[in-house]
Amino acid sequence: MQLQTPLTDSAVRALRAGDEVAISGTVYAARDMAHQRLCALLDRREPLPLDLHGAVIYFVGPTPAAPGRAIGSAGPTTSSRMDAFSPKLLAAGLKGMIGKGYRNEMVREALRTYGAVHLAAIGGAGALLSKHIVASEVVAYEDLGAEAIRRLVLKDFPAVVAYDVYGNSIYEMRSAE
Repeated sequence: MQLQTPLTDSAVRALRAGDEVAISGTVYAARDMAHQRLCALLDRREPLPLDLHGAVIYFVGPTPAAPGRAIGSAGPTTSSRMDAFSPKLLAAGLKGMIGKGYRNEMVREALRTYGAVHLAAIGGAGALLSKHIVASEVVAYEDLGAEAIRRLVLKDFPAVVAYDVYGNSIYEMRSAE
């Protein structure tokens, strides 16, 4: 299924845990430290360096780009590292996240409450995934190096809906054996 960013409410509601998607459009790369800074701005009611409404954040800290490439290896980091920050960002308009692994119940409830999804990308496949990133530009927190917030442009980036807006999880689905 093709998925275009920014995400709309109707696009999010159409997704179900286990759906395979190919994401195209703008996504923001951010990890722990960037999440912490964004939440601090929200706490102080200060403007964010990016518009979260309909946005997707990819939990990634890419390696430097090889000559002629938009980005280096860009595999997902462990999603649970962002669990403390995700509900606040979802409340501010974030519609999707891409990472790997489980999310806690607080995040899963926030996904249902704010109508958002969590997508899983294949861990250990950063070099392959980077081929679906056609542009990369640092937009905030350059001092964080690989953890700076980057605006990425994706073309058919492969992912699976791990947690949907209805509370379903691919990690809890049982095979029909």
